[in-house]
Amino acid sequence: MFFRKKKIDFDSLSLGAQTWRRFKRNKPALFGILVILLACVISVSGYLITPDKTPYANDQKPELHIMSPGSSVEFLLVTRNQFVDEPGWFETMLFGKNDPYIAYPIYGYSFAGGDIVIEEYTGHHPNNGAKQRFNLANVAHALNTTKPISYDSLKQEISFQKLDKNSPVTASVKELQEIVRKKHIVTKTYALGTDLLGRDMLSRLLIGTRISLSVGLISVVISIFIGIFLGALAGYFRGRTDVVITWLINVVWSIPTLLLVIAITLILGKGVTQVFIAVGLTMWVDVARIVRGQVLSIREKEFVEAGRALGYKHSRIIFRHILPNVMGPVIVMAASNFATAILTEAGLSFLGIGAQPPVPSWGEMINAHHGYILMDKAYLAFTPGIAIMLLVLSFMMVGNGLRDAMDTRMTDDKPIAGA
Repeated sequence: MFFRKKKIDFDSLSLGAQTWRRFKRNKPALFGILVILLACVISVSGYLITPDKTPYANDQKPELHIMSPGSSVEFLLVTRNQFVDEPGWFETMLFGKNDPYIAYPIYGYSFAGGDIVIEEYTGHHPNNGAKQRFNLANVAHALNTTKPISYDSLKQEISFQKLDKNSPVTASVKELQEIVRKKHIVTKTYALGTDLLGRDMLSRLLIGTRISLSVGLISVVISIFIGIFLGALAGYFRGRTDVVITWLINVVWSIPTLLLVIAITLILGKGVTQVFIAVGLTMWVDVARIVRGQVLSIREKEFVEAGRALGYKHSRIIFRHILPNVMGPVIVMAASNFATAILTEAGLSFLGIGAQPPVPSWGEMINAHHGYILMDKAYLAFTPGIAIMLLVLSFMMVGNGLRDAMDTRMTDDKPIAGA
């Protein structure tokens, strides 16, 4: 049986369908959506996808500083003689987890009876690293610190070890050597190299995505809430209310945004949370101006007059009848403010008054490595800079796409095929 594709009249589509049809024909806007979705996936996955799963990706190895992308190093993993809690996947995704091993970068190793002798990695040619010796049992096994030590528990532990073939008490030297060779000698590859302190650049770049998106999201929510509230009050009630709110908008508008953010940050203190609040408290002005203008126009419409005639409360008229009709421009402004918040946070972190180390902010990463731009390691600063540029550009393209798609003056004469 054959099905014919029938033509659907553009004017017969709902407003949402028309908007989506215009938007999906905007290739740059679709590209921006894909980049934003990828950034969201990276942010949500967090430490589950980072090579360095320690909190803030802050596993420092000074001897590995500024290694080139794609470099590989061999490590000896020595089991920590302390209890290390093993978090679940959800807790790991949000906060990372502590490494149960002490990782020693090595240039080479050899076995000497019940010990392993390593040459520390220096990165020089020739290496000429110091020699260290570790007992094989100490490398492969840790002291039992999961419960308080008592005479009875110690006696039971000794009896169990004598019956366990894999116990440190009964394992032979050859068995220990094989365990260490297979499980405790590993090779790590740094896809984007390491930074000044020997930390994995890829891990810090991925976690930095979460910081940038978090600042943008929370700041936009704060600015939209304040802007809609004040703009709706000024546009609906007019009179003295409008005069006071307009005066406040003009005062805040006259102060340079970055200067105002710096002032608020210095008052609240340094840190990511303070950046959330500071950026949000400076971006509401644009939202308030747009909402005020839209409400001034819509409040004179017939359906608003009908609501007043029926005795509806002002809050019901504002929130149920007026605000739904002004959300289009607000959504477009939110996309623009998202990009502005990311840039502002990066600038504050670059100046040292935003996210504080060891939080992996992209702005802080540029600040730490901007001195290498004139050297052969310029990628250390360019990599987070390109990430900022790409994410900000994506939000701007999405904002422009939404603006064009929501423009009711645009027409579409081309038919759309459907089932």
